Amino acid sequence: MSKILSKLDFPRGPEMKNRFMLAPLTNSQSHEDGKMSNEEFHWLTMRAKGGFGLTMTCASHVQFIGKGFPGQMGVFSDDHLEGLTRLADEINSFDSVSIVQLHHAGMRSPKELIGENPVCPSNNDEFSARALSLDEVKTLRDDFIAGAVRSEKAGFHGVELHGAHGYIICQFLSDEVNLREDEYGGDLEGRSRLLIEIIDGIRSECSTEFMLGVRLSSERFGIKLGESKQLAEELMLSNKLDFLDMSLWNCFGEPQEEEFKGKSLLEHFAELPRGNTRLGAAGNIRTPQDVTKAIEMLDWVMLGRAAILNHNFPLLYAENPNFDPPQIPVSAGYLADEGLSPKFIDYMSNWGFVEGYDDKMKEALKKA
Repeated sequence: MSKILSKLDFPRGPEMKNRFMLAPLTNSQSHEDGKMSNEEFHWLTMRAKGGFGLTMTCASHVQFIGKGFPGQMGVFSDDHLEGLTRLADEINSFDSVSIVQLHHAGMRSPKELIGENPVCPSNNDEFSARALSLDEVKTLRDDFIAGAVRSEKAGFHGVELHGAHGYIICQFLSDEVNLREDEYGGDLEGRSRLLIEIIDGIRSECSTEFMLGVRLSSERFGIKLGESKQLAEELMLSNKLDFLDMSLWNCFGEPQEEEFKGKSLLEHFAELPRGNTRLGAAGNIRTPQDVTKAIEMLDWVMLGRAAILNHNFPLLYAENPNFDPPQIPVSAGYLADEGLSPKFIDYMSNWGFVEGYDDKMKEALKKA
């Protein structure tokens, strides 16, 4: 049996039946109050049924003011428990590990969605964001922890902390964005303090078998590769995480910083000591050949666009590790058959996914 199809265990929680993880994908399908919609439920559970060893939700905000995009699923209120419980039960029924990605957009929360200027570690003119007070930082920490407790209550196996892509944890990690002079700023130890306190709080408040992962960016968004590697290694050796999720944009591409060129981003992180933490990555893994290449250096791989195009990618791979996935753009009808709602199809049109997409097609989808 190939490595990608073999089981994977973790320090805590259930094992994965294979090493395919579903990426946490923005899809704008849920309700504006954060409650899960039938469309979101269908999209996610279709991937669990399609053979993914781990099914992760989209980024789910832990505070209302952390909302980053329309139709985002929330985990900031007990009002969300009914939908979350329904989702966890269904994902678990397909023997797929269920994970909620905990998120807060910080300065990237659009004012028109949250009704006020967004928040940030420091004042930020570009995003018209105000700095969080020290008490607000601690409330933010506690709300991430509460999101994890709520996710466990709903029946999920674990959570992932979204520390990538320029959202609020990533903003704290960046020495370009985080200009604080208190204990949550300064050197890397100070800038990573919020993340570490969230991790410690989840470990304290959730059960001993509750799984915990972190997503980091390797570079961009004010993140330096050297610091990203240092933090990744420290997290993996801390014995506090079950998995580390590196969002690399292109696993097989070289870093932007000249001093780190000569090997791929994937190689930079695969060479780090891991302890008992399971390391995986996302970033331009689109074909069976990409999967086969990436898994040689990783414990698991994460599929995003490939999972949009084939809800049953793991099953197709098991049947034929050289199958030919469809090439984008594809028809709106094809995406609908793959479980995407009209809202999600409209969103994916921004990424060149939808063949012949125009206003007429958009209106037709609304009426469908």
